[in-house]
Amino acid sequence: MVNYQHIIKELNIVMGTAGIFDIEVNDKMIFSKEKMDRFPEPGEVLSLFEELLPEGSKRYGD
Repeated sequence: MVNYQHIIKELNIVMGTAGIFDIEVNDKMIFSKEKMDRFPEPGEVLSLFEELLPEGSKRYGD
């Protein structure tokens, strides 16, 4: 996610009980362990975030 530090205003991992958590970027939930009933796969959270980006968004440093 460091490649998008210029786009992310806020990144939150909201902890619940019994290992439940949500990941929110700029007030939008992009992953919920409770709703998905599993942990995210490697790279999944980044892919979900990239789907929200406007077309043509550049990575930091590009």
